[in-house]
Amino acid sequence: MFFDNEAHPKNSPSELFRLRDSIYAADLFIASLCWLDFFTWLSKNPSSRKFICESLKIAERPCEVMLTLLLAMGLIIEENDVYKLAEISEEFLVKDSKFDIGPYFSSLRERPICKDMYNILKTDKPASWGSKEDGKEWQLAMEREDFMKEFTAAMNSRGNYLAPDLAKKLTCKGYKKLLDIAGGSGIYACSIVKENDGLEAVVVEKPLVDRVAKSYISKNGLNNKVSVLPLDMLKEQLPYGFDIHLYSHVFHDWNQKTVVNLIESSYLTLNPGGMIAIYDMHADVDQTELLAVAEYSVLLMYSTEGKCYSIKEISEYLHNAGFRDINVKVSLANRSLITAVKPN
Repeated sequence: MFFDNEAHPKNSPSELFRLRDSIYAADLFIASLCWLDFFTWLSKNPSSRKFICESLKIAERPCEVMLTLLLAMGLIIEENDVYKLAEISEEFLVKDSKFDIGPYFSSLRERPICKDMYNILKTDKPASWGSKEDGKEWQLAMEREDFMKEFTAAMNSRGNYLAPDLAKKLTCKGYKKLLDIAGGSGIYACSIVKENDGLEAVVVEKPLVDRVAKSYISKNGLNNKVSVLPLDMLKEQLPYGFDIHLYSHVFHDWNQKTVVNLIESSYLTLNPGGMIAIYDMHADVDQTELLAVAEYSVLLMYSTEGKCYSIKEISEYLHNAGFRDINVKVSLANRSLITAVKPN
């Protein structure tokens, strides 16, 4: 597929993206209702997130993802950090209520993915990608060439729509070298250099994926502006000498410790005055968009160590690492761009 920054579709694929990204949300809801009996418990015990985790013996990350989903669905309410049932849940989702419809959902509780969700709530361990019987969790699956090519192609097709908007929103004036970390096919780096004369980019990717990136860059005639560096960002230090570090749809695959370590690594290696740019779905968007983000976070929780982080969380990590001038821009398909600057 050849890439063109100026080619724009007549329609938005946002709802099509959501159809794919929301696929596991119903299973988490059913697990919370039928395996945890969460709604009956919460009806009697309005609680903080910490108390919910301790009382129901569930892990913090999946608990947060579950609560965000149920909030976005309008099934629970949060006031002063205390969660309680919404009226609709009191009426229909509490055992022995007059109009309890829990048994209707219980007929689906034995679905394999629904049972996986309950296990993730208890253990915080992601399941295999797509729940394949012979599958591995996402990080290990990426070491298989067939899965890696399929996954990278999937992310590239999404990037074909999103990358031009990112390229227009990312202010690169005065910068000369961009490092696209875990950049997949390189589609975002290619789009950004096309938008900015004088800017060069290096795509950092693990072996196997780096070959896909080289092929994509070559097909788009950008070998003179975009190169590829085989490197494992989790095991090796990022290279020095860059003005911009881009993380596009990266942090949502990793736990908090890894995200913080990557931000600190960027702060260490970026040129003074350099910029970090984080492009992703973030969990504290406008309420009208929250459900789509919450549903996507369920998919991430299921398959990876991550989730959709909030702008507040990312901003805190950036500030603690030393970054300043934190800025947020809204993008397409419920994405947002967070940038921050390393002081001179």
